[in-house]
Amino acid sequence: MVDEPNDKPHGRRAMFRLGLKRLVEPLAGYIEQRFDVAQFRVRSVLRPPGALQESEFLRTCYRCGNCSDVCPARAIRKMSSDDPELTGTPYIDPDLAACVVCEELACMKTCPSGALKLVGARGDIEMGLARWQPRACLRTQGDPCTLCVDKCPLGAEALAIGPAGEIQVRETGCVGCGTCQFYCPVLPKAIVVYPT
Repeated sequence: MVDEPNDKPHGRRAMFRLGLKRLVEPLAGYIEQRFDVAQFRVRSVLRPPGALQESEFLRTCYRCGNCSDVCPARAIRKMSSDDPELTGTPYIDPDLAACVVCEELACMKTCPSGALKLVGARGDIEMGLARWQPRACLRTQGDPCTLCVDKCPLGAEALAIGPAGEIQVRETGCVGCGTCQFYCPVLPKAIVVYPT
């Protein structure tokens, strides 16, 4: 007796999926071998000043805690995560404490692994970039609040008040330290730092 082909739509779909899977799997394997996919890991948290690109940072960091021990602002914390690659790595949560961009550049100088690379000057730090959220800001509601601008450790080269009273983030000067976010008095925050 000859088996008749299954003409039902779900049978054709299943066969198509199986064929597509067999076609794509070798291609995916080739791409993984040819390119180190891990190197494209996206940074989702704010790392301390001088942090290498995320995948390199994760490979290099000893998770020793030296950077958090010497941080004068006590802003650097050790991460707890279900992902063993992230566990113990240093990060900064600007809602809890911000980097103060200290003159000593202490965290970078104490890092034994090179995961935090010493930069030439405070202005060379690239942790992230602040973004102003006008809808949440007290200034757009008539309040004269200037806390974010007043507390910025880099001053007008990073953050200023524009001609219309808006908060201006200067991309060339902002290092992403999170001080503006920390001092912002509203929730949700009217200025938020996004990691680079």
